[in-house]
Amino acid sequence: MDGALRETRISAAFVAVADTLVKDFDAVDLLHTLVSDCVDILGFKAGGLLLVDGAGDLQLMTSTSEAAEFVEVMQLAADSGPCIECFTSGVAVSVSDIELEESRWPDFRRVALAQGIRSALATPMRLRGKVIGTMNLFGSDAVVVSARDAAVAQALADVATIGLLQERVIREGQLIEEQLHRALDSRVMIEQAKGVIAHALTLSMDDAFAMLRRYSRGRNLTIRAVAESVSGRELKAQDIANAVENAVTR
Repeated sequence: MDGALRETRISAAFVAVADTLVKDFDAVDLLHTLVSDCVDILGFKAGGLLLVDGAGDLQLMTSTSEAAEFVEVMQLAADSGPCIECFTSGVAVSVSDIELEESRWPDFRRVALAQGIRSALATPMRLRGKVIGTMNLFGSDAVVVSARDAAVAQALADVATIGLLQERVIREGQLIEEQLHRALDSRVMIEQAKGVIAHALTLSMDDAFAMLRRYSRGRNLTIRAVAESVSGRELKAQDIANAVENAVTR
């Protein structure tokens, strides 16, 4: 990606988050878009975003691919890896060559290398000193992340945090935990709907999510609202597929 295009993409990502401060937004869609943009802008292979739940444990919110999701889940299961270290310390953790981290995170190293992942950057999501999650980027090559790229990732993580929690909601006295709980509930609902669509249409989970997202955007609905309709059997997977296909052919 050349310099001019890169700067344009960065600006567009910031504008997308700024819009959420003045209107209602779909948290899952926002965070997925931000992680995807960050992967593309900084040249990583995949990415994922973790949020802390009411019990203080990290839960997967969104990921750009099933490979990234698998690595994230294994990190949580093993309770080790750059994402866990980033969340605990509150500072970014950059790993230039995962293959060299056998003694530091043996389980994470094994799973990551099996998925073709050689480098990682974990960036904290912070609000007023409180870490509420981490944004995690994975590379297919062993490479040192530049200070500039790390700063871009941190800036995007910071604005994503603001967009998710919305300062005006905090000023009105609502608890941060309530916002996070709703976001995580949305993730569970969406995962269920993805499974229904993937099974009914013989699609991958990635393609099922893309279809769910296109359908919700085409009808100006939140992904959660559409997912609830799918899970509640009010909306059929084939109807979503037909609507998406018709929208493309118009």
